[in-house]
Amino acid sequence: MIGWIDDLLNRITMYRLVLYHLIFLVVAGLFVSAFGLVPFSPVALACSSVYLVAICWIVNWVFSKVFEAPTNVESVYITALILALIITPAAGVGGYIFLTWAAILAMASKYILAIHKKHLFNPAAVAMFITSLAINQSASWWVGTLAMLPFVLIGGVLVIRKQRQFAVVGLMVAVACITVGALSLLGGVGSLPLTIWKTIVESPLFFFASVMFTEPLTMPPTRRLQYVYATLVGILFAPQLHVGAFYTTPESALLMGNIFSYIVSPKVRRLLQLIEKRQLTPDTYNFAFAADRPFSFRPGQYMEWTLPHPHPDTRGNRRYFTLASSPTEPDIHLGVKFYPKPSSFKQTLLSLMPGSRIVAGQVAGDFVLPADPAKKCVFIAGGIGITPFRSMIKYLLDTNESRPITLLYSARTLDDFAYADIFEEARQRLGIETVYVPSDAASVPANWAGERGLITPALIQAYVPDYAERLFYLSGPRSMITAFERSLREMGVPSHHVKTDFFPGFV
Repeated sequence: MIGWIDDLLNRITMYRLVLYHLIFLVVAGLFVSAFGLVPFSPVALACSSVYLVAICWIVNWVFSKVFEAPTNVESVYITALILALIITPAAGVGGYIFLTWAAILAMASKYILAIHKKHLFNPAAVAMFITSLAINQSASWWVGTLAMLPFVLIGGVLVIRKQRQFAVVGLMVAVACITVGALSLLGGVGSLPLTIWKTIVESPLFFFASVMFTEPLTMPPTRRLQYVYATLVGILFAPQLHVGAFYTTPESALLMGNIFSYIVSPKVRRLLQLIEKRQLTPDTYNFAFAADRPFSFRPGQYMEWTLPHPHPDTRGNRRYFTLASSPTEPDIHLGVKFYPKPSSFKQTLLSLMPGSRIVAGQVAGDFVLPADPAKKCVFIAGGIGITPFRSMIKYLLDTNESRPITLLYSARTLDDFAYADIFEEARQRLGIETVYVPSDAASVPANWAGERGLITPALIQAYVPDYAERLFYLSGPRSMITAFERSLREMGVPSHHVKTDFFPGFV
């Protein structure tokens, strides 16, 4: 069952999954309102939702033209539907005026409260915070009711699983419950079990945690900073916290977290121009881009890539790709594998010609070289999972830094191995050994003297006899990573000695 769910999630990008979840919640809201379980009618919810989508689309289109910034329709719909789920549906002219201001402020914040065309705050949260101060109207968070909780959980768990953020979300939820409970005890208000129960089932905590808190563009880039972010937002989520007459709300808690993320995160959004497209293997290409302005990153990190194109399929127009380039190179390199019947995004990417442009942003990821250069490492790559290792090893070549690294590289045939020139240079100059393992043994010529088949525990032990002392880096298809995590665990390698390359919307 879990495998089937993961296979389904792998076919949908993270943003598209969030959009589907929000549509599902609006439909669920229509259902529960028909039975009188929420204080408004299905007609009011339907009209408010359509109105918010329309206003957000129009305002976003205007701002995108004024600021000459690329637009993402998915993001517009997501923000509009979040507003529909946290604002009580309009019941009159005054209600629609409130919806109008909420939509305008949310869309405007993406362009005005931005650095290098990258927004700093969750648009829905900043809109609600401003309206609460300016016109004394704010979110009711009607989605956080017992009637909506089952629907929130169904889609919310899928969103969190897609992003592999259970630990971070769990920490935020736990801190929020502990803080609410502790403040209730100190204030002598109500019983602790009842307070925790209401926080879990009668508040927007789970919707907030799974949809708004996890927005990749406003989260810190590394796991350690994400834990700090989760703790901060969890504490501030408690409604009892206040400074004078100002009490914290979910939206203010998230905005404070966004400010923390801004302080500790690199704010990068670059317009890249294609310089060269080079075929590496029968189905893999290397794209070289020039950036409009330089930016910094660490070898092995990833970025979000946006490529607007007509009629995007269910995968949308955004992807996360690991950078294949080293920070020492003047150009940005991207290695991409193209499967049969590629998505509309990849079809468009493959059709790009020199001079074409693409937007990249949100440098993030912990899949980087250890701080200690003497630390022994084993890199295990499957297919296009070789890209972060190309980034790391090219960096070591350019800085002339020798490290004790063994690279085990699996691909289907000998023709499917990419960047072999970089790894050969690393062998000669730095002593970094690369072991090529074609998995399709039948395709290997008779004169091939190397390994073939699968990278097994026995093969690892043969080439890395001191594997127990090593730090393992795994990059490739999710099924491969899971299999190696299990094999390494059976070999006695502790989990904290295993790093995996993962980012939102993994495939």
